[in-house]
Amino acid sequence: MFREFNLLTMTLDKDSLEQALAALGEVLLERGLNYEIIVVGGSGLLLLGTSVRPTKDLDVLAVVERGGLSIADPLPTPLITAAKDVGNTFGLAGDWLNPGPTSLLELGFPEGFEDRLTARRFGGLVVQIAGRVDQIFFKLYATADMGPGSKHLEDLIRLTPTESELLDAAHWMSTHDPSVGFRQMIVRALSHLGVDDADAKLG
Repeated sequence: MFREFNLLTMTLDKDSLEQALAALGEVLLERGLNYEIIVVGGSGLLLLGTSVRPTKDLDVLAVVERGGLSIADPLPTPLITAAKDVGNTFGLAGDWLNPGPTSLLELGFPEGFEDRLTARRFGGLVVQIAGRVDQIFFKLYATADMGPGSKHLEDLIRLTPTESELLDAAHWMSTHDPSVGFRQMIVRALSHLGVDDADAKLG
């Protein structure tokens, strides 16, 4: 049915991620289930073909229910169960569907976020992938939060953001946390990415 993968390090490249999602979608169909999720992060970049960096999980930002977006933590129990069953088959962690980024739903997405989503269907699972601009916003957020030595900076560089895109992302981030300390983290990240006089440009 599906070729086996050596996932002793519990990482997924583009091919193995798509295979795992195809298996999950098939399991959902067999159980009469259908779900739609929005994903971001390194896994989303893999699905878009923007990155080749392997990832450990699929970052779920939200669950689409009745045309609206719902917090993904916790994920629906039948979806968690199906994902664990697939994870056991593929040698993945039980929580390879990771709702960690879902707090952003409460903070608010960049304007036009939903219009930039790219949909992929895997049987009973529809995966909506955040667009390039939004990935830049989220990756700058993560870079500022975790520092320029994190994996997020590598992802951000691969997205080749313009200075204007980085400043737009920085202004959006500032609406989530206007504190002086967070502003300094943003400025440090922008400076590392080559934005000269970042503090003044933030206004």
